[in-house]
Amino acid sequence: MTHAQWLRARTPAAPPALVACIAELLAAHPEWESLPGAEAFVAASEELLRRVLNGSAMERASALDLLAADACVTYAFEAAADEPQSIGDRAAHAKRRIAAIAAEFSTVSRP
Repeated sequence: MTHAQWLRARTPAAPPALVACIAELLAAHPEWESLPGAEAFVAASEELLRRVLNGSAMERASALDLLAADACVTYAFEAAADEPQSIGDRAAHAKRRIAAIAAEFSTVSRP
């Protein structure tokens, strides 16, 4: 099962626009299929967060990317639930990766 198939199988189903946004991103990164689901969804959340921070976060178009980034973190932990002993380490790793993005963009001067 691909990560996009796994996503589409979730119940209750997420809003179609949210699923489409995430599925399109997963399709654009076929290399993520070799990653465990938790890692693939964290990578997707990072990419979506970068999109928001690279653009104008105040624009309405960024709202879907921001919601999708949040959803990807949730999906990462749903996927990781099959290995509960690894949740703590995965959470710490995801936190460091996302914090690094925030730090990267906090040093960029904005117009």
